[in-house]
Amino acid sequence: MAHIVILGAGIGGMPMAFEMREKARAEDRITVISNASTFHFVPSNPWVAVSWRTREDIELSIEPVLEKKKIGFIGVAARRVHPEQNQIELADGRSIDYDYLVIATGPKLAFDEVEGLGPSGHTQSVCTVDHAVTSNEGWQAFVKDPGPIVVGAVQGASCFGPAYEFAMIMETDLRRRKIRDKVPMTFVTAEPYIGHLGLGGVGDSKGMIESAFRDRHVKWICNARIAKVEAGKMFVTEMNEDGTEKKQHELPFRYSMMLPAFKGVDAVFGIEGLTNPRGFILIDEYQRNPGFGNVFAVGVCVAIPPVEATPVPTGTPKTGYMIESMVNAAAHNIRALLDGREPDRKATWNAVCLADFGDTGIAFAALPQIPPRNVNWFSEGKWVHLAKVAFEKYFMRKMRKGISEPFYENLALKALGIKKLK
Repeated sequence: MAHIVILGAGIGGMPMAFEMREKARAEDRITVISNASTFHFVPSNPWVAVSWRTREDIELSIEPVLEKKKIGFIGVAARRVHPEQNQIELADGRSIDYDYLVIATGPKLAFDEVEGLGPSGHTQSVCTVDHAVTSNEGWQAFVKDPGPIVVGAVQGASCFGPAYEFAMIMETDLRRRKIRDKVPMTFVTAEPYIGHLGLGGVGDSKGMIESAFRDRHVKWICNARIAKVEAGKMFVTEMNEDGTEKKQHELPFRYSMMLPAFKGVDAVFGIEGLTNPRGFILIDEYQRNPGFGNVFAVGVCVAIPPVEATPVPTGTPKTGYMIESMVNAAAHNIRALLDGREPDRKATWNAVCLADFGDTGIAFAALPQIPPRNVNWFSEGKWVHLAKVAFEKYFMRKMRKGISEPFYENLALKALGIKKLK
């Protein structure tokens, strides 16, 4: 019997638990460790921030779902991973032994890297459901006394989609409230151009999103480095393409949401052989850590190099389909090791995404994510908004039942009208 521990219970950790239960032997024990007792559908956080969803709509209790699948659950945060001892030290003092470990923690949000950034500073966030709830409280106050909005992603950010989504969702909500004319909006991003998305652009993402911004009267600043944020004011340095300073901006705002850069969580940060300097988990082509052969990683916590060099640092996003592919590969390869075989399943590094724009949306597929690509597809339309609403309900229904299936791949196959993603 082997004990397989999954550290994290989010978009990567929960599907990993279901997939591992299906792939593991009957006698193998599986345990999920999480610092939270509930799972949240993170892609819906922007809707929570403007009251289009409640927390309860996108939340489920973890333990009952796992219990139905005969998966153990420990709702205590990990203090430190000790890969040399095959142990996880918990915040309550316990130590959990494992034979195989899958790290699926997600990131640490590096608000501290920019003075005044984040919910404890002067900007909002939609990175977690707690942040989205707080953002909603600020939004309800804002719409009673509207003014300028600054929204976007800071230097080093790797997840840009939610910034675009929230900008457009806010814009749609303001129009519905008939106060859009009172709110100047500026999108500030480390990307070298609108629609870069950390992927070097996908299809005509630049032209389409710029057009959407112009239609909705959203101004933008690219190659932006945020120096600091004060109450009601953001200090932005706009850079040239060669990395030299182009212009200084002092942007007033009454409401701001800026996505931070990501780092590895404290439980793994700085462990030699396990993480890179930012604390992300080093993996080989089989999702396995090169230094510790019984440690795997999936999701946002894995180390992926940037798609390309940019004047202001940008990272590479890990989209839902990519994470799903990592999960499948990791579960398959752990089973191979249990059977005395070598890992042979590789994740497909494809990016597939739906982004809601309030009353319309954009969808893209980059196969693979690093150019040149076999598929470089980008589309827009109201169908994307409707598809994301339907997908949220579908995903949560399957999660409540503990069903493991290729959610994002099925979505991509239907959207692209093809039989198989390669």
